[in-house]
Amino acid sequence: MTAINEFIDNEVKQSDIVLFMKGTPDFPQCGFSGQVVQILDYLGVEYKGINVLADDDLRNGIKEFSNWPTIPQLYVKGEFVGGCDIIREMFQANELQSHLSEKGITYKGAA
Repeated sequence: MTAINEFIDNEVKQSDIVLFMKGTPDFPQCGFSGQVVQILDYLGVEYKGINVLADDDLRNGIKEFSNWPTIPQLYVKGEFVGGCDIIREMFQANELQSHLSEKGITYKGAA
């Protein structure tokens, strides 16, 4: 396993929710990353945002790690959930909220 893969693997295992994104949660640098940040913030969950623009190895490494070609990428409890379109569709269908509950993660509005 390469050093970047070890870094990614460690990050997704250490935090319940990790968003690999362009920019930061406070300052997303692409619309897709911004949409996922809005959804996570709306749900009120704690998550770690990792800026892939800070490191080309990370930017390319996350795509190989997940076998997914685009960024952002959301991980919940070490599991790759999806990119912006998937997260948005899951949220709108209430599937993201169900997924979080199944993983033991409390979100705003959860009963």
